[in-house]
Amino acid sequence: MVKNNLQERKQRELEQRRKDILKVVRKLIIRDGAREVTMRKVAEESGFSNTVVYTLFGDKASMITNAIDEDIIRMHKLVQAAIASGEGALARVRLACRAYVENGLRHPDQYFLVFMERRPAAPVETSTLVFGDPERDPYALVRGLAAELVREGFVAADDTQLHVITQLLWEGIHGMTSLRVSGGDDPWIERIDAMAHLELLVDVLLLGIVHRFAGPKAKAALAQLAPAAEG
Repeated sequence: MVKNNLQERKQRELEQRRKDILKVVRKLIIRDGAREVTMRKVAEESGFSNTVVYTLFGDKASMITNAIDEDIIRMHKLVQAAIASGEGALARVRLACRAYVENGLRHPDQYFLVFMERRPAAPVETSTLVFGDPERDPYALVRGLAAELVREGFVAADDTQLHVITQLLWEGIHGMTSLRVSGGDDPWIERIDAMAHLELLVDVLLLGIVHRFAGPKAKAALAQLAPAAEG
């Protein structure tokens, strides 16, 4: 019993050290950018030794990845909750896109940190996300939505094409979000309301995807997305 208590206390201490260090990493990224973050600088700012930092995270890329995982997990949960009410693949894709963009516009600093700050790539196993699991991996979740388009007959795609569709969807909504996050109220750009803009963007993305990767029920999808497309 005593041994177990000591192990539990040690684990709690390690977890607290991780949290303290990751707070410092986030602060440094926001202040100086990810490229300026070093293991030594993190150790100095956090008050822990280089050995502790290296033992807990292994390398810079893994440390930075862990520092932003919390934001990604929060966004992922929002998207999951949003698509739960969707009836059919087309509706679920639209709900996912809406939740993603709304979250980015509501939390621009976090969005910039996660998706617009250049950082080194880390091995997937070092992340607190679970690679390939739709319940713990945002990319896998969106790929699952693309697969629903196939199952419902709107799209015909093999595994490689599913990845392409997933990336087209993500790139489209990221483009809108990043421009609004970075440009703000740029007087050079005459923008419509963000949500009206988003609805148009998702229409265009889905129309293009269904047309390019047409499945047996593509015509029905096109009619649902844009009735004028029937003519």
